[in-house]
Amino acid sequence: MSLTTIPSAAAIVLAPLQYTDRTLPNGLRVLLVEDHRVPSVAINVGYKVGGKDDPPGRSGFAHLFEHLMFKGTANTKSETMDRLTEDVGGYNNAFTAEDITNYYEVVPANYLETLLWAEADRLATLNVTQANFLTEREVVIGEYGQSVLAEPYGMLGEIVDRESYTTHPYRRGVIGDPDNLHAATLADVVAFHQTYYRPDNAVLVLVGDFDPAQAGAWIDKYFGAIAKPAGSVPRVSVVEPKQTAERRFTYHGDNVPLPALEYAYHVPAANAPDAVVLDMIETILGAGKSSRLYRSLVYDQQIASNAYASADTRQQPGLFTFRTILNKGKAVADAHAALDAEIARLQSTPVDAAELDKAKTQVASSIVRSRATYNGIALALVRAAVVRGDPGQVNSDLAQLQAVTSADIMRVAKTYFMPTNRTVVEYLPK
Repeated sequence: MSLTTIPSAAAIVLAPLQYTDRTLPNGLRVLLVEDHRVPSVAINVGYKVGGKDDPPGRSGFAHLFEHLMFKGTANTKSETMDRLTEDVGGYNNAFTAEDITNYYEVVPANYLETLLWAEADRLATLNVTQANFLTEREVVIGEYGQSVLAEPYGMLGEIVDRESYTTHPYRRGVIGDPDNLHAATLADVVAFHQTYYRPDNAVLVLVGDFDPAQAGAWIDKYFGAIAKPAGSVPRVSVVEPKQTAERRFTYHGDNVPLPALEYAYHVPAANAPDAVVLDMIETILGAGKSSRLYRSLVYDQQIASNAYASADTRQQPGLFTFRTILNKGKAVADAHAALDAEIARLQSTPVDAAELDKAKTQVASSIVRSRATYNGIALALVRAAVVRGDPGQVNSDLAQLQAVTSADIMRVAKTYFMPTNRTVVEYLPK
């Protein structure tokens, strides 16, 4: 029996994505990747609107529209997108994040025209009615109850965003505040739709088995006919003030079985040069049971039942977080000491060559896996275009990763993981 040798990160090679990039007269950006490996096609429509763009006092509007976009148009019934995809062996879905709302379908290639028509139709003629608004508002509020209130640590992420940002709308989260949603009116919803759901605020990505000339003609026919509205799309210009002192908070929850501790540090945006280094640090500290935090806090010291790190880089400056769930009977002070020790180690001791290469291989493998499907490619492009501002970054990610050094990791850890730059939340049983 032979063992498969895992290649060094330096040996991983990824062919550049060949894509065309054009903008229609109405402002819609179109990215096309022709790929004939499989007779299917992925369609992504990413809108430059997310949780940070929710109006003041109306948290959850971007998320609400993720749901409303499936409720039918002037030309279709509710849930038509399911019938056009699932009934022919495909699938569809959507997601909302801080900076983007993305809708996607994967269907057999011969249904591409139908789906392009359907996506253009729901951009141009969506039914934003009182009945649909009331129904989907309750669905969103139900998701808040299920994923935030019912989950033992579901509220912790909401708290960390709220306390880490004092000014920037990232503090509101994405899912939506029930009180804000109950206070909303149909007029509020219509105004939000008219503001953000327009061709010059969208990126259309096609990846798969199609003829570019034919696809381009269909895009011009269905999307090109949508007029560009007057005025410009409002953008978030608020800059979060530099944090100059550590902030500490203690919260208690009814359904919190074990204490949790989270550190949140302010870090640069996703298109900043240090973003790839932060991704590497996330992997070294928190990716899986062989990561530093898990080995130290869970296996060796047995302080925690879980421990991990997350580089949440966004269109505007985001957060790097450390979270640990303590074991029963363990003191929160011990978790503080253990996390601080791991941070200090990262800042003072170079990561050795083997550990660095392992982390690079993990991240590089993730990039390669994301290119294995048409929708993975489309999602990488739409995120790069909307969140990072440049779809071409998908072709530089691997090289940037391979160039990260242990000195880079120490520098970035020293720069951002400072007590004066962090918010600390202790989340304890009531």
